[in-house]
Amino acid sequence: MSGGAGEQTVGESGAGTVEGAVAGVGQGAGQAVGDLERLARAALTRVVEPGDEVGGRWLRECGPVELMRRLTSLDFDEAAEVLTGVTGKRLGGYRMRAAAADPARDLAAVAEVGGRFVCPGDEEWPGQLDDLGDGRPVGLWVRGRPHLRMWALRSVALVGARACTSYGAHMAASMGAGLAERGWVVVSGAAFGVDGAAHRGVLAAGGATVAVLACGVDVVYPRGHAELIGRIAEQGLVVGELPPGGHPTPSRFILRNRVIAALTRGTVVVEAEYRSGSLVTARSAQRLGRFTMGVPGPATSGLSAGVHELLRGEGVLVTDAAEVVELVGDIGDLAPARRGPVLPRDLLDPVAALVLESLPARGSVDARGVARSAGTTPDDALGKLYELHSLGFVERRGDGWQLTPGAMHHANVGRGGT
Repeated sequence: MSGGAGEQTVGESGAGTVEGAVAGVGQGAGQAVGDLERLARAALTRVVEPGDEVGGRWLRECGPVELMRRLTSLDFDEAAEVLTGVTGKRLGGYRMRAAAADPARDLAAVAEVGGRFVCPGDEEWPGQLDDLGDGRPVGLWVRGRPHLRMWALRSVALVGARACTSYGAHMAASMGAGLAERGWVVVSGAAFGVDGAAHRGVLAAGGATVAVLACGVDVVYPRGHAELIGRIAEQGLVVGELPPGGHPTPSRFILRNRVIAALTRGTVVVEAEYRSGSLVTARSAQRLGRFTMGVPGPATSGLSAGVHELLRGEGVLVTDAAEVVELVGDIGDLAPARRGPVLPRDLLDPVAALVLESLPARGSVDARGVARSAGTTPDDALGKLYELHSLGFVERRGDGWQLTPGAMHHANVGRGGT
């Protein structure tokens, strides 16, 4: 994509370094976007905020190179005529940021930390992000060696409360490890609490994990997760919409969640209050037609209240990785059947079970009394009593029969006890 005006605009602050900037990000990732378009999109990540649908509409209507030309080369009145849908004050903000953008510098900065810039149209671009429509990222800044699109094809988001309980951290770590062992990529936000536990669980299992940040991929946030984010960059992928040096804000955290939801096949929420950002991720997943799952917690815990509200709607209850994979995986990825322990009395034939249930919890009864209660003949009842005696369920007491002490508990359970 080229042209006299567009060429001059995009290269305003870095025209002489187009080749160097593109070479700096490498060509091994299956890039298909032209040099000028890549520079324009890199510049626009400093101009258009994540999730800005007005900027996304402009980008869709005229393309990145032409959009940068309109923002930087036209005078204000001309720009206002062709870039509609915003106030003059907001348009002025776009123009000011566009004039200051230096995409060549940003591409060189991400290359210094072993990263790259992935655009729509690149072979590495995850096509599922296009489901966001005009809210689609302009591009993604990526650190790490793995192929983003290939990893995203088989991925699950695992998110939850920052101030999680020990239960939430345990569930996130064990579920992350279980998904990794089944060959699934776990995507989260590298935050404290559930996010960090999920990433650590995956890394401990030697699995694949992606951290989607609300800041530049060269920025460590939160600072307490410097080591964790470094490990993810070495073993997995660190992804963000903001250019190098970009700082996080509350709104950027919320908008980051839509990328987590769109990138994955489904979202699992471990712990979340009613106003948790994790529920924003879940709701984004629902709007995009992705699976939404929740891990239940104590009904008395405020940190589980948001999850339970999700489960009262369209969310699906899950308790381990196998149940997640059963929902988001391929045909035949079934979780094992759930059932309680098999008790010895479960193995009795129906008549023997009736005879056993006919014996009182205390005291003894003769064979005729057992037969009447069980609805069978005295001979059949007596035969089953001797059979139960050999199995240790009953014992003889004079002319009567009674439950052995070890069998009394199971007999009471059968009668509705606890």
